[in-house]
Amino acid sequence: MARIPGNWLCGAHCVSASSVTEGTGGSGGRAKIALRAAIVGAGTIASRILGALRDSTMAAFLSADATDAFVVAFTIPNALRQILGEGAASAGVVPVFAQVREQHGLDAARAFYGKLRAAMVLVLVVVTVAGVLAAPWLVYVYSPGYASVPGKLELTGELTRIVFPYIFFMGMAAMGAGALQAVGKFAVPSFAPALLNVSMIVAPFAFGGLALWMGLPLVGAFAIAALVGGFLQLAVQWPALRSAGLAGGFRLDLADPHVRRAASLMAPLLLGMAVYQLNLALSRLLASYLPTGSQSYLYYGSRVVEIPQGVFALAIGTAALPSLSALHARGEIDELKKTFAFALRLSMFVALPATVAIAVLAEPIVVALFARGEFGRAMVVETTRSLLFQASAVWVVSAIRQVLPLFYAAKDTKTPVAASAASLVVYLAVGLALMGPMGHAGLALAVSVSVLAQLGFLLLGARRRLGALGLRAVFGSVARQLVASCAMAAAAWGIARLGRWEQGGHATNVLVLAAAVVAGAIVYLVVGLAVRVPEIEELRAAVRARRARRDARTPG
Repeated sequence: MARIPGNWLCGAHCVSASSVTEGTGGSGGRAKIALRAAIVGAGTIASRILGALRDSTMAAFLSADATDAFVVAFTIPNALRQILGEGAASAGVVPVFAQVREQHGLDAARAFYGKLRAAMVLVLVVVTVAGVLAAPWLVYVYSPGYASVPGKLELTGELTRIVFPYIFFMGMAAMGAGALQAVGKFAVPSFAPALLNVSMIVAPFAFGGLALWMGLPLVGAFAIAALVGGFLQLAVQWPALRSAGLAGGFRLDLADPHVRRAASLMAPLLLGMAVYQLNLALSRLLASYLPTGSQSYLYYGSRVVEIPQGVFALAIGTAALPSLSALHARGEIDELKKTFAFALRLSMFVALPATVAIAVLAEPIVVALFARGEFGRAMVVETTRSLLFQASAVWVVSAIRQVLPLFYAAKDTKTPVAASAASLVVYLAVGLALMGPMGHAGLALAVSVSVLAQLGFLLLGARRRLGALGLRAVFGSVARQLVASCAMAAAAWGIARLGRWEQGGHATNVLVLAAAVVAGAIVYLVVGLAVRVPEIEELRAAVRARRARRDARTPG
Protein backbone atom coordinates (compact mmCIF):
# COMPACT_ATOMS: atom_id res chain seq x y z
CA MET A 1 0.00 0.00 0.00
CA ALA A 2 1.23 3.46 -0.66
CA ARG A 3 0.61 7.11 -0.34
CA ILE A 4 -0.13 10.08 -2.49
CA PRO A 5 2.15 13.00 -1.81
CA GLY A 6 0.91 16.44 -1.14
CA ASN A 7 -0.41 18.55 1.72
CA TRP A 8 -3.41 16.39 2.57
CA LEU A 9 -4.85 17.88 5.69
CA CYS A 10 -5.84 21.51 6.12
CA GLY A 11 -7.35 21.79 9.52
CA ALA A 12 -9.17 18.61 10.49
CA HIS A 13 -10.02 17.10 7.13
CA CYS A 14 -10.48 19.62 4.33
CA VAL A 15 -8.48 18.73 1.23
CA SER A 16 -8.51 20.68 -1.99
CA ALA A 17 -8.31 19.00 -5.38
CA SER A 18 -4.97 20.61 -6.06
CA SER A 19 -3.49 19.43 -2.82
CA VAL A 20 -4.60 15.91 -3.55
CA THR A 21 -2.49 15.63 -6.64
CA GLU A 22 0.38 17.84 -5.64
CA GLY A 23 3.74 16.16 -5.50
CA THR A 24 2.86 12.79 -6.96
CA GLY A 25 5.46 13.12 -9.66
CA GLY A 26 9.00 14.38 -10.10
CA SER A 27 11.89 14.34 -7.68
CA GLY A 28 9.80 16.05 -5.00
CA GLY A 29 7.25 13.24 -5.11
CA ARG A 30 9.97 10.62 -4.95
CA ALA A 31 11.56 12.37 -1.98
CA LYS A 32 8.21 12.25 -0.21
CA ILE A 33 8.00 8.52 -0.91
CA ALA A 34 11.37 8.14 0.82
CA LEU A 35 10.18 10.13 3.83
CA ARG A 36 6.93 8.21 4.05
CA ALA A 37 8.88 4.99 3.76
CA ALA A 38 10.96 6.20 6.71
CA ILE A 39 7.77 6.60 8.79
CA VAL A 40 6.50 3.17 7.80
CA GLY A 41 9.98 1.74 8.35
CA ALA A 42 10.20 3.22 11.84
CA GLY A 43 6.92 1.59 12.79
CA THR A 44 8.03 -1.67 11.25
CA ILE A 45 11.37 -1.56 13.08
CA ALA A 46 9.50 -1.20 16.36
CA SER A 47 7.25 -4.10 15.42
CA ARG A 48 10.17 -6.29 14.30
CA ILE A 49 12.14 -5.65 17.49
CA LEU A 50 9.10 -6.63 19.51
CA GLY A 51 8.58 -9.53 17.11
CA ALA A 52 12.07 -10.80 17.89
CA LEU A 53 11.23 -10.63 21.60
CA ARG A 54 7.97 -12.45 20.86
CA ASP A 55 9.79 -15.26 19.08
CA SER A 56 12.39 -15.43 21.84
CA THR A 57 9.56 -15.81 24.34
CA MET A 58 7.99 -18.61 22.30
CA ALA A 59 11.34 -20.35 21.90
CA ALA A 60 12.01 -20.19 25.64
CA PHE A 61 8.56 -21.37 26.82
CA LEU A 62 7.44 -23.85 24.14
CA SER A 63 8.77 -27.21 23.05
CA ALA A 64 9.31 -27.97 19.36
CA ASP A 65 6.06 -29.99 19.27
CA ALA A 66 4.05 -27.11 20.75
CA THR A 67 5.64 -24.58 18.40
CA ASP A 68 4.90 -26.83 15.42
CA ALA A 69 1.21 -26.87 16.42
CA PHE A 70 1.02 -23.11 16.89
CA VAL A 71 2.81 -22.39 13.59
CA VAL A 72 0.20 -24.33 11.61
CA ALA A 73 -2.73 -22.94 13.62
CA PHE A 74 -1.59 -19.34 13.10
CA THR A 75 -0.61 -19.89 9.46
CA ILE A 76 -4.17 -20.53 8.28
CA PRO A 77 -5.88 -17.26 9.35
CA ASN A 78 -2.68 -15.30 8.80
CA ALA A 79 -2.55 -16.42 5.17
CA LEU A 80 -6.18 -15.39 4.65
CA ARG A 81 -5.34 -12.03 6.22
CA GLN A 82 -2.68 -11.40 3.59
CA ILE A 83 -5.26 -11.92 0.84
CA LEU A 84 -8.48 -10.52 2.33
CA GLY A 85 -6.62 -7.85 4.29
CA GLU A 86 -3.42 -6.46 2.77
CA GLY A 87 -4.21 -7.89 -0.68
CA ALA A 88 -7.69 -6.38 -0.81
CA ALA A 89 -6.41 -3.04 0.45
CA SER A 90 -3.63 -2.94 -2.13
CA ALA A 91 -5.71 -4.15 -5.07
CA GLY A 92 -9.07 -2.51 -4.34
CA VAL A 93 -9.01 0.18 -1.68
CA VAL A 94 -5.99 2.32 -2.58
CA PRO A 95 -6.24 2.36 -6.42
CA VAL A 96 -10.02 2.91 -6.52
CA PHE A 97 -9.87 5.43 -3.66
CA ALA A 98 -7.25 7.37 -5.64
CA GLN A 99 -9.34 7.21 -8.82
CA VAL A 100 -12.56 8.32 -7.10
CA ARG A 101 -10.75 11.17 -5.37
CA GLU A 102 -9.15 12.32 -8.64
CA GLN A 103 -12.46 12.26 -10.51
CA HIS A 104 -15.09 13.11 -7.88
CA GLY A 105 -13.32 14.59 -4.85
CA LEU A 106 -12.42 13.44 -1.36
CA ASP A 107 -15.99 13.27 -0.01
CA ALA A 108 -16.94 10.78 -2.71
CA ALA A 109 -13.82 8.74 -1.93
CA ARG A 110 -14.78 8.64 1.74
CA ALA A 111 -18.29 7.49 0.87
CA PHE A 112 -16.84 4.75 -1.34
CA TYR A 113 -14.63 3.54 1.49
CA GLY A 114 -17.57 3.35 3.92
CA LYS A 115 -19.57 1.21 1.51
CA LEU A 116 -16.62 -1.04 0.70
CA ARG A 117 -15.86 -1.47 4.39
CA ALA A 118 -19.44 -2.63 5.03
CA ALA A 119 -19.12 -5.21 2.26
CA MET A 120 -15.83 -6.47 3.70
CA VAL A 121 -17.41 -6.89 7.14
CA LEU A 122 -19.94 -9.26 5.58
CA VAL A 123 -17.23 -11.24 3.77
CA LEU A 124 -14.96 -11.49 6.81
CA VAL A 125 -17.78 -12.62 9.12
CA VAL A 126 -18.68 -15.43 6.72
CA VAL A 127 -15.04 -16.50 6.36
CA THR A 128 -14.48 -16.37 10.11
CA VAL A 129 -17.49 -18.51 10.98
CA ALA A 130 -16.65 -21.01 8.25
CA GLY A 131 -13.05 -21.23 9.44
CA VAL A 132 -13.98 -21.85 13.08
CA LEU A 133 -16.41 -24.60 12.10
CA ALA A 134 -14.03 -26.22 9.62
CA ALA A 135 -10.89 -25.97 11.79
CA PRO A 136 -10.31 -29.74 12.25
CA TRP A 137 -10.53 -30.39 8.52
CA LEU A 138 -8.32 -27.40 7.66
CA VAL A 139 -5.65 -28.62 10.06
CA TYR A 140 -5.68 -32.07 8.49
CA VAL A 141 -5.23 -30.53 5.03
CA TYR A 142 -2.28 -28.47 6.24
CA SER A 143 -0.55 -31.06 8.42
CA PRO A 144 -1.71 -34.65 7.89
CA GLY A 145 1.67 -35.87 9.11
CA TYR A 146 0.74 -34.70 12.61
CA ALA A 147 -1.69 -37.64 12.86
CA SER A 148 1.29 -39.91 13.59
CA VAL A 149 2.03 -38.01 16.81
CA PRO A 150 -0.61 -38.69 19.52
CA GLY A 151 -2.63 -35.57 20.34
CA LYS A 152 -0.71 -33.21 18.03
CA LEU A 153 -3.40 -32.98 15.35
CA GLU A 154 -6.12 -32.41 17.96
CA LEU A 155 -4.12 -29.69 19.73
CA THR A 156 -3.48 -27.90 16.44
CA GLY A 157 -7.21 -27.99 15.69
CA GLU A 158 -8.11 -26.45 19.06
CA LEU A 159 -5.53 -23.69 18.59
CA THR A 160 -6.85 -23.00 15.09
CA ARG A 161 -10.40 -22.63 16.41
CA ILE A 162 -9.25 -20.09 18.99
CA VAL A 163 -7.07 -18.00 16.69
CA PHE A 164 -9.20 -18.05 13.53
CA PRO A 165 -11.27 -14.90 14.35
CA TYR A 166 -7.93 -13.08 14.03
CA ILE A 167 -8.74 -12.90 10.30
CA PHE A 168 -11.74 -10.64 10.98
CA PHE A 169 -9.82 -8.15 13.13
CA MET A 170 -6.79 -8.08 10.85
CA GLY A 171 -8.83 -7.90 7.66
CA MET A 172 -10.64 -4.82 8.93
CA ALA A 173 -7.40 -3.34 10.27
CA ALA A 174 -5.78 -3.76 6.84
CA MET A 175 -8.73 -1.98 5.20
CA GLY A 176 -8.37 0.87 7.66
CA ALA A 177 -4.62 1.02 7.08
CA GLY A 178 -5.12 1.25 3.31
CA ALA A 179 -7.57 4.13 3.66
CA LEU A 180 -5.36 6.01 6.13
CA GLN A 181 -2.33 5.61 3.89
CA ALA A 182 -4.35 6.81 0.90
CA VAL A 183 -4.94 10.13 2.70
CA GLY A 184 -1.36 10.51 3.84
CA LYS A 185 -1.68 9.14 7.40
CA PHE A 186 1.09 6.60 7.92
CA ALA A 187 2.02 6.62 11.60
CA VAL A 188 -0.93 4.75 13.11
CA PRO A 189 -1.09 1.89 10.58
CA SER A 190 2.71 1.59 10.73
CA PHE A 191 2.98 1.27 14.51
CA ALA A 192 -0.27 -0.66 15.16
CA PRO A 193 1.17 -4.12 14.28
CA ALA A 194 3.51 -3.84 17.26
CA LEU A 195 0.49 -4.43 19.49
CA LEU A 196 0.22 -8.03 18.31
CA ASN A 197 3.78 -8.67 19.40
CA VAL A 198 3.27 -6.95 22.76
CA SER A 199 0.25 -9.15 23.40
CA MET A 200 2.19 -12.31 22.58
CA ILE A 201 5.24 -11.30 24.62
CA VAL A 202 3.10 -11.16 27.75
CA ALA A 203 1.08 -14.25 26.74
CA PRO A 204 2.62 -16.76 29.20
CA PHE A 205 2.00 -14.39 32.09
CA ALA A 206 -1.25 -12.68 31.08
CA PHE A 207 -3.09 -15.56 29.40
CA GLY A 208 -1.42 -18.69 30.77
CA GLY A 209 -4.02 -19.11 33.50
CA LEU A 210 -6.88 -18.67 31.03
CA ALA A 211 -5.37 -21.29 28.73
CA LEU A 212 -5.09 -23.78 31.61
CA TRP A 213 -8.70 -23.02 32.61
CA MET A 214 -9.74 -23.85 29.03
CA GLY A 215 -7.95 -27.19 29.31
CA LEU A 216 -5.08 -26.19 27.02
CA PRO A 217 -1.32 -26.37 27.56
CA LEU A 218 0.70 -23.15 27.73
CA VAL A 219 0.79 -22.80 23.93
CA GLY A 220 -2.92 -21.93 24.15
CA ALA A 221 -1.92 -18.63 25.78
CA PHE A 222 -0.18 -17.59 22.56
CA ALA A 223 -3.31 -18.36 20.51
CA ILE A 224 -5.40 -16.21 22.86
CA ALA A 225 -2.78 -13.46 22.70
CA ALA A 226 -2.87 -13.45 18.89
CA LEU A 227 -6.61 -12.87 19.00
CA VAL A 228 -6.24 -10.03 21.52
CA GLY A 229 -3.46 -8.47 19.45
CA GLY A 230 -5.62 -8.47 16.32
CA PHE A 231 -8.42 -6.67 18.17
CA LEU A 232 -6.01 -4.05 19.54
CA GLN A 233 -4.67 -3.29 16.05
CA LEU A 234 -8.18 -2.59 14.83
CA ALA A 235 -9.20 -0.56 17.88
CA VAL A 236 -6.16 1.74 17.81
CA GLN A 237 -7.02 2.93 14.28
CA TRP A 238 -10.39 4.38 15.21
CA PRO A 239 -9.27 7.87 16.35
CA ALA A 240 -7.17 8.34 13.19
CA LEU A 241 -10.00 7.15 10.94
CA ARG A 242 -12.39 9.52 12.66
CA SER A 243 -10.05 12.51 12.35
CA ALA A 244 -9.60 11.76 8.64
CA GLY A 245 -13.35 11.62 8.08
CA LEU A 246 -13.23 7.89 7.34
CA ALA A 247 -15.14 6.52 10.33
CA GLY A 248 -18.63 7.25 9.02
CA GLY A 249 -20.51 6.29 5.88
CA PHE A 250 -20.86 2.67 6.95
CA ARG A 251 -23.56 1.46 4.59
CA LEU A 252 -23.91 -1.76 2.63
CA ASP A 253 -24.47 -0.85 -1.02
CA LEU A 254 -23.33 -3.61 -3.35
CA ALA A 255 -24.83 -1.76 -6.33
CA ASP A 256 -22.45 1.21 -5.98
CA PRO A 257 -20.32 1.31 -9.18
CA HIS A 258 -17.12 2.07 -7.31
CA VAL A 259 -17.68 -0.78 -4.86
CA ARG A 260 -18.37 -3.08 -7.79
CA ARG A 261 -15.19 -1.85 -9.47
CA ALA A 262 -13.15 -2.58 -6.34
CA ALA A 263 -14.81 -5.98 -6.05
CA SER A 264 -13.93 -6.78 -9.66
CA LEU A 265 -10.30 -5.95 -8.89
CA MET A 266 -10.39 -8.10 -5.77
CA ALA A 267 -12.08 -11.03 -7.53
CA PRO A 268 -8.86 -12.43 -9.00
CA LEU A 269 -7.51 -12.40 -5.44
CA LEU A 270 -9.94 -15.23 -4.70
CA LEU A 271 -8.04 -17.30 -7.21
CA GLY A 272 -4.84 -15.88 -5.80
CA MET A 273 -6.03 -16.91 -2.34
CA ALA A 274 -6.57 -20.45 -3.60
CA VAL A 275 -3.07 -20.51 -5.12
CA TYR A 276 -1.48 -18.98 -2.02
CA GLN A 277 -3.37 -21.31 0.32
CA LEU A 278 -2.34 -24.28 -1.79
CA ASN A 279 1.26 -23.11 -1.62
CA LEU A 280 1.13 -22.80 2.16
CA ALA A 281 -0.78 -26.04 2.54
CA LEU A 282 1.82 -27.86 0.48
CA SER A 283 4.63 -26.30 2.49
CA ARG A 284 3.06 -27.27 5.82
CA LEU A 285 2.02 -30.65 4.47
CA LEU A 286 5.50 -31.54 3.27
CA ALA A 287 7.10 -30.30 6.50
CA SER A 288 4.61 -32.28 8.58
CA TYR A 289 6.16 -35.50 7.23
CA LEU A 290 9.65 -34.41 8.26
CA PRO A 291 11.08 -34.93 11.77
CA THR A 292 9.60 -33.05 14.73
CA GLY A 293 10.72 -29.44 14.80
CA SER A 294 10.87 -28.95 11.03
CA GLN A 295 7.90 -26.57 11.05
CA SER A 296 9.57 -24.63 13.85
CA TYR A 297 12.93 -24.37 12.06
CA LEU A 298 11.23 -23.00 8.95
CA TYR A 299 9.12 -20.62 11.05
CA TYR A 300 12.02 -19.16 13.04
CA GLY A 301 14.10 -18.74 9.88
CA SER A 302 11.27 -16.93 8.13
CA ARG A 303 10.80 -14.64 11.12
CA VAL A 304 14.40 -13.47 10.82
CA VAL A 305 14.25 -12.76 7.08
CA GLU A 306 10.96 -10.90 7.54
CA ILE A 307 12.80 -8.22 9.52
CA PRO A 308 14.59 -6.54 6.57
CA GLN A 309 11.73 -7.36 4.21
CA GLY A 310 9.27 -5.57 6.44
CA VAL A 311 11.43 -2.79 7.81
CA PHE A 312 12.15 -1.10 4.50
CA ALA A 313 11.07 -3.13 1.46
CA LEU A 314 7.45 -3.29 2.52
CA ALA A 315 7.65 0.29 3.75
CA ILE A 316 8.73 1.56 0.34
CA GLY A 317 6.08 -0.45 -1.50
CA THR A 318 3.49 0.85 0.92
CA ALA A 319 4.68 4.42 0.45
CA ALA A 320 4.74 4.16 -3.34
CA LEU A 321 1.35 2.63 -4.18
CA PRO A 322 -0.83 5.75 -3.74
CA SER A 323 1.63 7.80 -5.81
CA LEU A 324 1.76 5.14 -8.52
CA SER A 325 -2.04 4.90 -8.49
CA ALA A 326 -2.45 8.65 -8.92
CA LEU A 327 0.16 8.79 -11.71
CA HIS A 328 -1.51 5.93 -13.56
CA ALA A 329 -4.94 7.53 -13.17
CA ARG A 330 -3.56 10.69 -14.84
CA GLY A 331 -1.77 8.73 -17.58
CA GLU A 332 1.72 9.88 -16.53
CA ILE A 333 3.38 6.57 -17.42
CA ASP A 334 6.92 7.89 -17.84
CA GLU A 335 6.82 9.45 -14.38
CA LEU A 336 5.28 6.27 -13.00
CA LYS A 337 8.22 4.22 -14.31
CA LYS A 338 10.73 6.67 -12.86
CA THR A 339 9.00 6.47 -9.50
CA PHE A 340 9.03 2.66 -9.67
CA ALA A 341 12.75 2.58 -10.51
CA PHE A 342 13.47 4.92 -7.62
CA ALA A 343 11.49 2.72 -5.21
CA LEU A 344 13.30 -0.40 -6.47
CA ARG A 345 16.73 1.21 -6.06
CA LEU A 346 15.86 2.37 -2.57
CA SER A 347 14.61 -1.10 -1.67
CA MET A 348 17.79 -2.78 -2.92
CA PHE A 349 19.84 -0.28 -0.91
CA VAL A 350 18.67 -2.11 2.23
CA ALA A 351 17.79 -5.56 0.86
CA LEU A 352 21.17 -6.41 -0.65
CA PRO A 353 23.27 -5.74 2.46
CA ALA A 354 20.58 -7.46 4.55
CA THR A 355 20.82 -10.56 2.37
CA VAL A 356 24.60 -10.67 2.76
CA ALA A 357 24.56 -9.86 6.48
CA ILE A 358 22.00 -12.54 7.39
CA ALA A 359 23.92 -15.15 5.43
CA VAL A 360 27.22 -14.23 7.10
CA LEU A 361 25.76 -13.91 10.60
CA ALA A 362 23.15 -16.70 10.42
CA GLU A 363 24.33 -18.72 13.41
CA PRO A 364 25.03 -15.70 15.66
CA ILE A 365 21.57 -14.33 14.88
CA VAL A 366 19.84 -17.61 15.72
CA VAL A 367 21.83 -17.99 18.93
CA ALA A 368 21.26 -14.42 20.11
CA LEU A 369 17.53 -14.45 19.37
CA PHE A 370 16.45 -17.95 20.35
CA ALA A 371 19.11 -20.06 22.14
CA ARG A 372 17.72 -20.21 25.65
CA GLY A 373 15.22 -22.31 27.61
CA GLU A 374 13.71 -25.07 25.45
CA PHE A 375 15.74 -23.94 22.40
CA GLY A 376 18.89 -26.08 22.56
CA ARG A 377 21.98 -26.54 20.40
CA ALA A 378 20.35 -28.99 17.99
CA MET A 379 17.59 -26.47 17.27
CA VAL A 380 20.22 -23.77 16.70
CA VAL A 381 21.96 -25.89 14.07
CA GLU A 382 18.77 -26.80 12.20
CA THR A 383 17.30 -23.28 12.34
CA THR A 384 20.60 -21.89 11.00
CA ARG A 385 20.34 -24.24 8.01
CA SER A 386 16.81 -23.00 7.33
CA LEU A 387 17.86 -19.36 7.70
CA LEU A 388 20.83 -19.64 5.33
CA PHE A 389 18.67 -20.78 2.43
CA GLN A 390 15.82 -18.37 3.18
CA ALA A 391 18.24 -15.44 3.46
CA SER A 392 19.25 -15.83 -0.18
CA ALA A 393 15.81 -14.57 -1.22
CA VAL A 394 15.61 -11.43 0.93
CA TRP A 395 16.51 -9.19 -2.01
CA VAL A 396 14.10 -11.09 -4.28
CA VAL A 397 11.10 -10.63 -2.01
CA SER A 398 12.02 -6.96 -1.60
CA ALA A 399 12.04 -6.52 -5.37
CA ILE A 400 8.67 -8.28 -5.70
CA ARG A 401 7.17 -5.85 -3.20
CA GLN A 402 8.18 -2.96 -5.46
CA VAL A 403 6.93 -4.58 -8.67
CA LEU A 404 3.48 -5.56 -7.37
CA PRO A 405 2.30 -1.93 -6.86
CA LEU A 406 2.79 -1.39 -10.62
CA PHE A 407 0.04 -3.91 -11.30
CA TYR A 408 -2.22 -2.73 -8.48
CA ALA A 409 -1.87 0.88 -9.65
CA ALA A 410 -2.91 -0.25 -13.14
CA LYS A 411 -5.82 -2.19 -11.58
CA ASP A 412 -4.34 -5.45 -12.85
CA THR A 413 -4.76 -8.19 -10.26
CA LYS A 414 -4.63 -11.09 -12.71
CA THR A 415 -0.92 -10.98 -13.53
CA PRO A 416 0.17 -11.22 -9.86
CA VAL A 417 -2.09 -14.26 -9.48
CA ALA A 418 -0.54 -15.90 -12.54
CA ALA A 419 2.91 -15.17 -11.14
CA SER A 420 1.92 -16.80 -7.84
CA ALA A 421 0.69 -19.87 -9.70
CA ALA A 422 4.02 -20.14 -11.54
CA SER A 423 5.83 -19.79 -8.22
CA LEU A 424 3.72 -22.61 -6.75
CA VAL A 425 4.64 -25.00 -9.55
CA VAL A 426 8.34 -24.23 -9.09
CA TYR A 427 8.10 -24.62 -5.30
CA LEU A 428 6.39 -27.98 -5.56
CA ALA A 429 8.91 -29.34 -8.05
CA VAL A 430 11.98 -28.11 -6.15
CA GLY A 431 10.57 -28.95 -2.72
CA LEU A 432 9.72 -32.54 -3.62
CA ALA A 433 13.15 -32.99 -5.19
CA LEU A 434 15.09 -31.59 -2.21
CA MET A 435 13.13 -32.49 0.94
CA GLY A 436 14.44 -36.06 0.85
CA PRO A 437 18.17 -35.34 0.78
CA MET A 438 18.05 -31.97 2.57
CA GLY A 439 15.01 -32.16 4.88
CA HIS A 440 13.53 -28.84 5.96
CA ALA A 441 16.51 -26.99 4.42
CA GLY A 442 15.38 -28.29 1.03
CA LEU A 443 11.97 -26.71 1.57
CA ALA A 444 13.65 -23.45 2.58
CA LEU A 445 15.69 -23.47 -0.62
CA ALA A 446 12.57 -24.27 -2.64
CA VAL A 447 10.93 -21.12 -1.27
CA SER A 448 13.86 -18.99 -2.44
CA VAL A 449 13.91 -20.55 -5.92
CA SER A 450 10.14 -20.16 -6.32
CA VAL A 451 10.09 -16.46 -5.43
CA LEU A 452 12.92 -15.85 -7.90
CA ALA A 453 10.71 -17.39 -10.59
CA GLN A 454 7.84 -15.19 -9.43
CA LEU A 455 9.97 -12.05 -9.75
CA GLY A 456 11.00 -12.97 -13.28
CA PHE A 457 7.36 -13.54 -14.27
CA LEU A 458 6.30 -10.19 -12.80
CA LEU A 459 9.09 -8.23 -14.47
CA LEU A 460 8.23 -9.73 -17.86
CA GLY A 461 4.57 -8.85 -17.32
CA ALA A 462 5.41 -5.29 -16.28
CA ARG A 463 7.63 -4.82 -19.33
CA ARG A 464 4.90 -6.06 -21.67
CA ARG A 465 2.44 -3.61 -20.11
CA LEU A 466 4.67 -0.54 -19.73
CA GLY A 467 7.67 -1.06 -22.00
CA ALA A 468 11.22 -0.53 -20.74
CA LEU A 469 11.15 -0.08 -16.95
CA GLY A 470 14.38 1.90 -16.57
CA LEU A 471 16.24 -1.00 -14.93
CA ARG A 472 19.63 -0.01 -16.38
CA ALA A 473 19.98 2.74 -13.78
CA VAL A 474 18.91 0.27 -11.11
CA PHE A 475 21.62 -2.20 -12.12
CA GLY A 476 24.28 0.51 -11.93
CA SER A 477 23.24 1.38 -8.41
CA VAL A 478 23.03 -2.28 -7.39
CA ALA A 479 26.63 -2.88 -8.52
CA ARG A 480 27.84 -0.17 -6.15
CA GLN A 481 25.67 -1.54 -3.35
CA LEU A 482 27.22 -4.99 -3.81
CA VAL A 483 30.72 -3.59 -3.42
CA ALA A 484 29.73 -1.91 -0.17
CA SER A 485 27.92 -5.08 0.98
CA CYS A 486 31.03 -7.22 0.52
CA ALA A 487 33.07 -4.83 2.64
CA MET A 488 30.32 -4.85 5.26
CA ALA A 489 30.31 -8.67 5.31
CA ALA A 490 34.06 -8.84 5.95
CA ALA A 491 33.80 -6.41 8.88
CA ALA A 492 30.78 -8.12 10.44
CA TRP A 493 32.30 -11.59 10.13
CA GLY A 494 35.57 -10.46 11.66
CA ILE A 495 33.81 -9.23 14.79
CA ALA A 496 31.37 -12.17 14.96
CA ARG A 497 34.31 -14.58 15.30
CA LEU A 498 34.81 -13.19 18.81
CA GLY A 499 31.58 -14.83 19.98
CA ARG A 500 31.22 -18.22 21.64
CA TRP A 501 28.10 -19.25 19.79
CA GLU A 502 28.05 -22.85 20.99
CA GLN A 503 27.42 -21.52 24.52
CA GLY A 504 23.98 -20.06 23.77
CA GLY A 505 22.41 -16.61 23.77
CA HIS A 506 24.06 -15.13 26.84
CA ALA A 507 24.66 -11.39 27.19
CA THR A 508 28.22 -11.42 25.84
CA ASN A 509 27.18 -13.12 22.61
CA VAL A 510 24.30 -10.67 22.16
CA LEU A 511 26.73 -7.76 22.55
CA VAL A 512 29.15 -9.31 20.04
CA LEU A 513 26.34 -9.67 17.50
CA ALA A 514 25.22 -6.08 18.10
CA ALA A 515 28.80 -4.87 17.58
CA ALA A 516 29.08 -6.87 14.35
CA VAL A 517 25.85 -5.39 13.02
CA VAL A 518 26.76 -1.81 13.93
CA ALA A 519 30.28 -2.12 12.51
CA GLY A 520 28.92 -3.68 9.34
CA ALA A 521 26.39 -0.87 8.88
CA ILE A 522 29.06 1.80 9.37
CA VAL A 523 31.38 0.12 6.86
CA TYR A 524 28.50 -0.22 4.38
CA LEU A 525 27.74 3.51 4.55
CA VAL A 526 31.40 4.59 4.43
CA VAL A 527 32.23 2.37 1.46
CA GLY A 528 28.90 3.32 -0.13
CA LEU A 529 29.90 6.98 0.02
CA ALA A 530 33.31 6.13 -1.43
CA VAL A 531 31.86 4.26 -4.42
CA ARG A 532 29.08 6.86 -4.82
CA VAL A 533 25.98 4.80 -4.02
CA PRO A 534 23.32 7.34 -5.14
CA GLU A 535 20.67 6.35 -2.57
CA ILE A 536 22.80 7.66 0.31
CA GLU A 537 22.88 11.15 -1.13
CA GLU A 538 19.20 11.02 -2.09
CA LEU A 539 18.23 10.14 1.46
CA ARG A 540 20.43 12.93 2.83
CA ALA A 541 18.80 15.38 0.40
CA ALA A 542 15.32 14.27 1.47
CA VAL A 543 16.18 14.80 5.14
CA ARG A 544 17.66 18.25 4.39
CA ALA A 545 14.55 19.22 2.44
CA ARG A 546 12.30 18.12 5.30
CA ARG A 547 14.34 20.15 7.79
CA ALA A 548 14.21 23.19 5.51
CA ARG A 549 10.40 22.96 5.29
CA ARG A 550 10.14 22.55 9.05
CA ASP A 551 12.40 25.54 9.66
CA ALA A 552 10.38 27.61 7.20
CA ARG A 553 7.20 26.86 9.16
CA THR A 554 8.82 27.68 12.50
CA PRO A 555 8.19 31.30 13.58
CA GLY A 556 11.39 33.39 13.70
